[in-house]
Amino acid sequence: MRHPRGAAKLNPLHYELSHLESLEAESVYIFREVAAELEHPVLLFSGGKDSIVLLRLAEKAFRPARFPFPIMHVDTGHNFPEVIEFRDRLIERLGERLIVASVQDSIDKGRVVEERGPRASRNRLQTTTLLDAIAEHGFDAAFGGARRDEERARAKERMFSFRDDFGQWDPKRQRPELWSLYNGRIRRGEHVRVFPISNWTELDVWQYIVAERLAVPSIYLAHPRRVFQRDGMLYAHSPYVELIEGEVPFEASVRYRTVGDMTCTGAVRSGAATLEQVVSEIASTRITERGETRADDRVTEAAMEDRKREGYF
Repeated sequence: MRHPRGAAKLNPLHYELSHLESLEAESVYIFREVAAELEHPVLLFSGGKDSIVLLRLAEKAFRPARFPFPIMHVDTGHNFPEVIEFRDRLIERLGERLIVASVQDSIDKGRVVEERGPRASRNRLQTTTLLDAIAEHGFDAAFGGARRDEERARAKERMFSFRDDFGQWDPKRQRPELWSLYNGRIRRGEHVRVFPISNWTELDVWQYIVAERLAVPSIYLAHPRRVFQRDGMLYAHSPYVELIEGEVPFEASVRYRTVGDMTCTGAVRSGAATLEQVVSEIASTRITERGETRADDRVTEAAMEDRKREGYF
């Protein structure tokens, strides 16, 4: 396996994997294990840093063949335009099949009801859209980019996270994964979420992106943007968010640590305009990206776990 650029060359008679190589090897193994055990997997892609790394790991696992699964994006319709443009360019370069599951279609069909008001968001509506798409296409496994360091509920999840025929997750009914052995057996109607980078940290992800020279959406680097402040977070001024009296947009140098719906994803003040500067900035922070920039995780202390029990990513 190729070691990350810039890593020291090792004696071929005494080869030891670096930290990133070990993580990469584990993730590649999981990709191949799912492809061998399950019949109809899909890779969930948001356009964010974690799913960009997932695509590179899938390349390492299966190239020069095509991926043995399609790529699927659950599109709220309120995503950052820079991310959607990046998604389309990347998928075109890879030459893989993209499925777009639309929250707007779910609204139009009456499957979900759109929230109204200044704090309205389509983020929670993604769950129904995702579960409907999984059922429609018959997927029995869905790769996701969740990591254990993101949030307490995700720290409870195994590499293989089983969902019942309603798409629900019960943290008390997870299967043991001793010695990295994974049981992919499922019954009709069930599926499994698989998290190949669960053991990675945010810093690992950024170091891997630098080592592999991966492109990322421009919103991850410091740039001037019209924002407004609400509940201690900086939101992008956009047509999708209704301002509350007293909220005044202003321009600031910001970047994003995570990609999501514009209505619930906050920016951080930053001057990190290169990937190397982002790595330095992440190495010095003590707040997780979701804890600092995702409003949907602040509703209650158990907000993420509640959503995951319902079928969320």
